[in-house]
Parts: sequence; structure tokens; C-alpha cells
Amino acid sequence: MAVTPELELIADADARASAYLATLQQRPPFPDQTAHDGLTVFAEPLPEQGHDATDTLRLLDVHGSPATTASNGPRYFGFVIGAALPAAAAAERLMLAWDQCASSYDNSPVAATVEKVAGAWLLDVLDLPRESGVGFGTSATACTLTCLSAARRSLLARHGWDFDRDGLHGAPQIRVVVPDTVHITVKKALRLLGFGMAHLVVAPTDPQGRIDPARLPALDDRTILCLQAGEVNTGEFDPFIPLIKAAHDAGAWVHVDGAFGLWARASSRRVLTDGVEQADSWTTDGHKWLNTPYDGAVAICRDAEALAGAMNADAAYSMASKDAQKNLTLEFSRRARGIPIWAALRTLGRKGVAELVDRHCDEAAWLADRLRSTGFDVLNRVVLNQVLLRFEDDEVTMRLRQHVLASEAGWFGTTIWQGRSAFRISISSWRTQHEDVVRLANAFGQAAEDRSLR
Repeated sequence: MAVTPELELIADADARASAYLATLQQRPPFPDQTAHDGLTVFAEPLPEQGHDATDTLRLLDVHGSPATTASNGPRYFGFVIGAALPAAAAAERLMLAWDQCASSYDNSPVAATVEKVAGAWLLDVLDLPRESGVGFGTSATACTLTCLSAARRSLLARHGWDFDRDGLHGAPQIRVVVPDTVHITVKKALRLLGFGMAHLVVAPTDPQGRIDPARLPALDDRTILCLQAGEVNTGEFDPFIPLIKAAHDAGAWVHVDGAFGLWARASSRRVLTDGVEQADSWTTDGHKWLNTPYDGAVAICRDAEALAGAMNADAAYSMASKDAQKNLTLEFSRRARGIPIWAALRTLGRKGVAELVDRHCDEAAWLADRLRSTGFDVLNRVVLNQVLLRFEDDEVTMRLRQHVLASEAGWFGTTIWQGRSAFRISISSWRTQHEDVVRLANAFGQAAEDRSLR
């Protein structure tokens, strides 16, 4: 086979990618100032004459690679973003070579086939209603928007309103009830759908961020109730059984934001999700606990017809089945986002998924116990993979964080919990081993002993 310039360029990219991955253990979790300064080379004017592709790739690697966060490494604890599993990353590379428009079977038979299998496997491993529609979208935000669009359209149809024909002008009002700890992606989706933040009905939560069923606002058959599987700070779960029963008794639609917490359902922590299968729609991410590359999330709707009706994108020149991905997601021209998810599930299997989730939860529990013994105030029960911390007052908390970050034992971010500063450690990367967590715990312990920080 002749080696063309295109193949040489791809081989160069593969070599640079391999060299990057080989250094992940040594890379700092967050780039240093030299790396930040190196980014100035990209501030060049648009060239009149294009540069050689090899030189463009070299520039990106030499000055771009040092300025990456090592979120694909073992010591990144900042958010629930797992490192890409080798099988999922390799599938993504092959997808790029295919360059498929994965909208329907006519555009890509392989994408349509594999994504259909991936959808069925997701429903199986998460034990959600097998008749559900599954759309592979770009993000939790996009997939939440998809599910909530289907929810509003369905509720209006039950009241005789044709949303597709008449829109919202003069339509019956749909209420939305959210917890006071609702995630920003849900709020963004609701804002884009025109609900208005001032009109959301906020449900009070308990000290762990879960909706209190005794204080649930009144619901009716024109209500969407949004629940959480994995609150972003505490990792907690709303009490699904009483909340969903109350909602369905009133005729309301229940949507569950399960970006990372829904994966507990595939592990020994399944009890945390009891009753979640009774909801009407769910969202989850691939790039969180399944450790797939980014730009891969999932919208799941119990009523597949409702999802297909809300998202339909058939045209005279492009007709497809109801379960074609272009008819289940926001995107018409799209990547086959379900293929890396399929690759991860096929490679891990049911047992591998459970082991991945359980290992991270066990590490979080171990870290919380160690930090409590060191004098840190652990603010959550640590039922999942999130550890929420504080040390003495807010000022000391922030100083300790900077000290630990400087040690390069790990990177993690800050948050506000119940009106005060805290920091949050998320354990979700397949690369993270116990020795990485021990290293982080030791750095915390040294910081707590350093009286100059207090």
C-alpha cells in the first residue's frame, strides 16, 4: 500500500498521541505557568497562505499538549470526568477515519446498527424499561433539553394541545418543580425552553441535598418534576419511590438527571436508585462513569413515541425510521456518539462496569475516613464517589487547597455548600488507583499539620 501524505500525517498524529499518553503519569494535574505562556503562539492572524499540515500538527502538540489538564490521568479529581477507556478512545479514532454522518441507516448502516445495540445494552445495564427510546446526544444539557421537550409536548397533548402546530401561544401552562440543589444543566435546558427561572417551583431539600417528600410542592397533570440521581456536591439521590408515586398519582411527568449517579444502578450501590425506573425520562453521560470520550451523552424516554415525535427531523429527501438517531436527538448531521459507549460496554461487560463504579465508591469512602481522622470536616455521607470537605473557616479551607494543589498530588475544585466555601473531590477515572488516593490523602494530612496555613 502506497504511503500517501494523508497516511503520513495520520501516522504522525498517532505517534504524538501515543507519546502524550505515555507521559500521563508524570504530567501535573494542571498546567504550569510556562505551559500557559506557551499558548500565546496561537494568537496569530489568519494566514494568507496556508501552512503545511505537518507543521500545524507540530504546533498543536508542542504548545498545546503541555497546556492540557491531565484529566485523562490518575490524579484529576476536579469533576466527575473519567479518563477515556482505551477501547472507547480507539473506537473514536476509527470513527474519525470513517467520517460518517450517523443520522440514519441510509447514511451509515454500521452507525445505525451499533448505536441500536448500544441503546439496548444501556437499558439492560441500567435496568430501565426496555421499551424506552434512547438518543445519543452531545451532552447532558442537550439530552436534558431533549427529554424536557418531549415531556412538555406530551403533557400538552394530554390536554388536547397540538404543540407542533400551535406552539406555546395560548397553550395551557406547564409547571416545573425542581430541587433547590438542581444542577445548572437542567436550569439551562429549562431556560432555553422558555420556562423562565422566576417561574420554576423550588422543592426544599434535606441537609444532604435530597428533596424532602413531606415538603414536596403540589403537583398536577401539567407538571414536570425534575429529580436527581447523584447530587453534584454530595452524590446523594432523591427518594424516588415516594416522589415518583406522588407525581404519577397527580398525572405529572418525572424526569431524572442521572448524569453520573444513574450508574450506581449497575453496581452494588443499586439500592440508592430504588424506584428510579418508574420515572418517565432520564439523562446520563458516557464521559463520566463509563469513561468514554467527551461529546457523548444519553437521553432516555420511557415513551419512545414521545421522544421520536418531539425530535422528528424527517424531510422529503431524508426519511428514516422513528428510531433513527436524527429522530431521537437534537442533531441532524451527527457523529455516531453511541459507538464509543458500545465499545466501553462490550469491553467492560456487566461485571466490569460494576467493578469500576464500586472501586471508585470504595476509594471515596476510604478517603473520607482518612480525612476525618486528620481533622477535616466531611460534609456529606459519602454514599457514592463524591467527598465534600471543609477545614476550619473558609479562608483556611482555600489556603489548604492551594497547598495541596501545589504538591501535584491531585487537582480538585471549589464549591459553595449551604452558604460556605468547600472543596469537592470526585473519583471517577479508571486510571486512578489506591496509591493515587493515598498520595492525595497524605498531601491533605501534611497541609493540615502545617500551622503556617492556619
